[in-house]
Amino acid sequence: MADAPMDLHALTLLVDILDAGSLSEAARRLKTSRANVSYHLSQLERGLGQQLVRRSTRRIAPTELGLQLYEHGRKIRDELAAARDTVAALGQTLQGRVRLSVPSGYGQLVMSPWLIDFKRAHPGIVLDVVFENRVVDLMRDEVDVAVRVLSDPPEQLVAREMGPVRYVACASNAYVAAHGLPRQLEDLCTAPLVTSAVVGRQLRLAAYLHGERHEVPLSPTLTSENFHFLREAIEAGLGVGLVPDYVVQSLIDAGQVQTTLDDWKLSIFGTRMFMLYMPNRHPTRAMSAFIEFVLARARAPG
Repeated sequence: MADAPMDLHALTLLVDILDAGSLSEAARRLKTSRANVSYHLSQLERGLGQQLVRRSTRRIAPTELGLQLYEHGRKIRDELAAARDTVAALGQTLQGRVRLSVPSGYGQLVMSPWLIDFKRAHPGIVLDVVFENRVVDLMRDEVDVAVRVLSDPPEQLVAREMGPVRYVACASNAYVAAHGLPRQLEDLCTAPLVTSAVVGRQLRLAAYLHGERHEVPLSPTLTSENFHFLREAIEAGLGVGLVPDYVVQSLIDAGQVQTTLDDWKLSIFGTRMFMLYMPNRHPTRAMSAFIEFVLARARAPG
């Protein structure tokens, strides 16, 4: 390697480029031109006398040296951000930005009041909330924190458990009066089901009783990722709902919806809710405050 001074700006640019996944995306995020990004990267490589990034028409990938410098650069950038955060916080309310990805149903029906309370308590923090159910790449999608229903969290991420997710089989009183309720697990195979689904994937229900796991293939007659709509469809008597309990809990409490197969522990997409974030990303004070606030709400009794 050539004996050249290390440019801190160029090193953090390398981190930005690899995080973005392409020179064009890095330029977009940095609000500059692709040519400018490419020039500074080339200057860094020329100064070191080593290639740091392999370029193709669509993607880029770090060389072994590029990956090592990326890890150093990320740590330095995170420490600088934390230092700026500390200085900015002196004598002030918390400042910063948190980009959050939450499931559409849980986010709207459960988390919305928490997010509003957090924003009231920390007006200086910018919350950027995305409601979606797809699996996100936290690095590529610039997401600080993601909340997802999973059976087992991915090993490459920090996973903080928020609590169990329990599905219920349920139907409105009008539906029960006209058709009755499924009494056996196998009855769900032929009942008109109202539930969420993944396009192009066979939906299967996992059911647990006395330590034994059973699996039932499902053929819903009404599916949606919008849990408000599913709730209305169940309330309207369009079929037997298979949804997380928080979707219909208020209707159950009000006596408008009845449940069945209550001895079974039912699951479609996972049994636990997790908060996920990158392990090598130094959390800002804003992000740390947000994580602890939401975990306290999620784990609160009742």
